Amino acid sequence: MPDAIQITGLRKTYAAQGNAPAKDALKGVDLTIRAGSIFGLLGPNGAGKSTMINILAGLVNKTAGKVSIWGFDQDVNPRQSRAAIGVMPQELNMDPFFSPRASLEVQAGLYGVPKSERWTDELLALVGLTDQGNAYARNLSGGMKRRLLLAKALVHRPHILVLDEPTAGVDITLREMLWKNVRRLNEQGMTIILTTHYLEEAEQMCDEIAIINHGQVVVRQSTQDLLSRTDGKTLVLDTGGAVPHPPLPAGARPETRPDGRLAITYPPSRLRADQILDAVRAAGVPILDVAAEQPDLEDVFVELTRD
Repeated sequence: MPDAIQITGLRKTYAAQGNAPAKDALKGVDLTIRAGSIFGLLGPNGAGKSTMINILAGLVNKTAGKVSIWGFDQDVNPRQSRAAIGVMPQELNMDPFFSPRASLEVQAGLYGVPKSERWTDELLALVGLTDQGNAYARNLSGGMKRRLLLAKALVHRPHILVLDEPTAGVDITLREMLWKNVRRLNEQGMTIILTTHYLEEAEQMCDEIAIINHGQVVVRQSTQDLLSRTDGKTLVLDTGGAVPHPPLPAGARPETRPDGRLAITYPPSRLRADQILDAVRAAGVPILDVAAEQPDLEDVFVELTRD
């Protein structure tokens, strides 16, 4: 099985407009995404994520570099490369006078899917829109419109599915439904590329993550390795009430939280938890309960994208 995506030296420069100077949105990006993975593409606003996705989808022309999708070079086999990928956009773009069923049929026709190979009814069932299949799209709720966008991205049975901020502004029920379907599609062999600002989603869903900032990939690692980059753990102690911060080994940082608990952050590469606890006991501070907190993806993200 080939790599799902191979990007080499990808650059995109937007020409100067009016008083605005030319902008380098992507600055020589190299990135490979394994087939069958759930891959997170993260970064702050304006980092270049949307530009990269639009280039993959064939909506934006690159300035330089090479992009291969499911083994097809975009420049050599543009039709095959576009047919291998489906994109669920962040914006709710659809014809308000089409029903979901009609929208899927039109989308399938645009991709050249023969009528005998279309799976409109199955798609409507997959995203929970069977009962609304013949209703006007303008009458659908915001969450239902997002479900329709997912179905439209799947009409041609792509090998790769790109989800651009799929859960922005949706409720918990829709979010759970979406991730259930995404996991099912991935288990069937589909490669998933996810962009999101909900970092806990990326942490739970993604096998690998790349963080892009200022048009460059600053890190690409497995999710587990990425989480281990931050050398910091926290012990949260219930001391029975507000007490002065006890003397601690060098490198440990105490903080009293609003609920009165004592939080001590320390570098596990240089200190052990028992050294922290021994220092607290030696200062005469009672320990009624203790909990440990690991760094999360948000900590790593902030550290790597801090200007």
